[in-house]
Amino acid sequence: MHGEYKVPGGKLVVVDLDTEDGLLRNVRVAGDFFLEPDEAILAIDAALEGAPAETGAAQLAARIDAALPPGTQMYGLTSEGIGVAVRRALAHATDWTDYDWQLVHEGPQSPALHMALDEVITAEVAAGRRPPTLRVWEWGAPAVVIGSFQSLRNEVDPEAAARHGITVVRRISGGGAMFIEPGNTITYSLSVPEALVSGLSFADSYAYLDDWVLGALAGMGVKAWYQPLNDIATDAGKIAGAAQKRVVGQGGGAVLHHVTMAYDIDADKMLDVLRIGREKLSDKGTKSAKKRVDPLRRQTGLPREAVIERMIDAFRGRYGLSDGKVTEQETARAQELAATKFTTEQWTARVP
Repeated sequence: MHGEYKVPGGKLVVVDLDTEDGLLRNVRVAGDFFLEPDEAILAIDAALEGAPAETGAAQLAARIDAALPPGTQMYGLTSEGIGVAVRRALAHATDWTDYDWQLVHEGPQSPALHMALDEVITAEVAAGRRPPTLRVWEWGAPAVVIGSFQSLRNEVDPEAAARHGITVVRRISGGGAMFIEPGNTITYSLSVPEALVSGLSFADSYAYLDDWVLGALAGMGVKAWYQPLNDIATDAGKIAGAAQKRVVGQGGGAVLHHVTMAYDIDADKMLDVLRIGREKLSDKGTKSAKKRVDPLRRQTGLPREAVIERMIDAFRGRYGLSDGKVTEQETARAQELAATKFTTEQWTARVP
């Protein structure tokens, strides 16, 4: 069995192993990481040898830590990362490069249609009728997008939203509210086969699916990192939030992972529309919501279109990416969903 895991912010870890009578056998750890002293790699293999195959990643990491020679130094490598690579080998996980990725980047769409497209495209990936897809959004109108389980009245001031001409929609994934203005945010979705994140915990899958965009930001001079559970941050503050939804289909499962990045947010308008509670602000360690969203425009000095282009180029350089489009059948299904679900009071106010 073969498993690979790119440690967030670090290097690639590769594990090859067999199983016999429910135990790990012939374990070999490799990768482009740095490790001192040399004999530490043998200690890692020995620590994993004979471990029960059902051992979790955290417990495998504990076995490794206990076996490492005194003074061991790891660079681009963690014991937890090795444990995850083992779990991915046992789960027969796939790698990014196992797929032919497709890019969808079309013209502006209504907020409700974007919600519907996420659901339809991910369902098509789950059914095996569509390749794994990176979809970059263009917004046709300002919006507040609330999480699947958020209370509508707790999150949005309806009078302020109406005054600013802002539509409120509810997405299928959890997480918090997103304040959207066309031209001031960058949003993308990844619709991926479930096998890509096999062996990863829910939390680990966020970091794994966000790693490419951290590399893209680094290429633009922005030092960013994954901040559990679902944020991307820099020294200057939070710049993005992610959310996920698992979808089951006849051809297997798929994961929707979508991210909204702040390019140039009007913080005063956002505060007028969103009801951001004091408890949430104190939990983030800030006194003002304005400090929680730091625009990419200031950090990159680039036009929004250039930031998007560099992100797409970074993805293509890592994993390959061909241009595609939403099919007529997908468009029709999404339009139907937008009309019957995402624009209805029943859905938007399902948690009043």
